[in-house]
This record gives sequence, structure tokens and C-alpha cells, in this order.
Amino acid sequence: MKYSLVLVALLSLVSLVEARGTQATQITSLPNTQTNSTPKCSTQDQQMKNNVTPVSRDDVLTSRQPLLISVVGQGVSPTNTSSPAQAYALAKRAAVADAYRLIAERVKGVRIDGKDLIKNMMVQRSTVRTSVQAMIRNANIVETTFKDGLCEVEMEISLSRSQFPQ
Repeated sequence: MKYSLVLVALLSLVSLVEARGTQATQITSLPNTQTNSTPKCSTQDQQMKNNVTPVSRDDVLTSRQPLLISVVGQGVSPTNTSSPAQAYALAKRAAVADAYRLIAERVKGVRIDGKDLIKNMMVQRSTVRTSVQAMIRNANIVETTFKDGLCEVEMEISLSRSQFPQ
């Protein structure tokens, strides 16, 4: 839900900039705790300061042109199958699930949780968990290849601005 709100806010900002016909060349940074003034800096300076790569114009959803996301999911057939057909079916199912996960990561992002256990100034245990939560609809399988026990599924989805709540 949080990601949807962020996406809606970004989309409305883009439409506002497009409506004015100008690009935002200056942004206001957050107030500094030491001073009461709000200094102005250029977008490029702010991005370099935060190590953020600028978003290309092709990666933004516009009301006129949909965004096409294409991924390749991979799945390996298990060794203990009763027939080659079963091996193919299981590998394809794994590849399709992997492709759905890759699409979800691109659309919604990945949540990463990390935890370290430190004892006597040494790391005893370190765990990192990643998760994605999304609903994917209308994804199309473009191509399926199976070679040497590896199944690759190319999947694509077309996103338009009208699919997101305004």
C-alpha cells in the first residue's frame, strides 16, 4: 500500500511538470538542524550528493504511452522425476514463478531486512531477508526455451497509467 501511494505521488508530480511544460531545475532541500534557512540546490547536485541515479524519461509512466517491462525467469528441472515431461513441466513452472518475482521486484521494489548478532566484538550470525509483495495481472509469456535441464521463460507486462489509482 505504501508503494502505491509513493507511485501515485510520483505520477502526479510528473503530470504537474508536464502540464506546466517545464522541467523542475531547482529543488528545496530539507532544513538543516544548525540553520533556519532552506538552501536551494540544483537537481543534479542533490542527486550526486545522495548517490542517486537520475530517472530517465523512458522509465516514467505517462498518460500517452504504456511502459513495457520484460524479464527472463529461469527454472531447473529436478533430478528425481519419473519422466522427461514431468521434468519439463516442473522446470517451466519454476521459471514462470521466477519471472513473476522479477516483474514484482521491478514494479514494487524489494524489502530487505537485516540482522547481525555480535558477541565479543565479532559477528556471530548475520541474516538478510528479502521479500516482495505484489499482485501481477496480465503478464504474457513471450518465449519458452528448454535446454539441458534449464527452462527459461521470457515474460512481459505492459503498464499504463490508468491501471493505478489517481
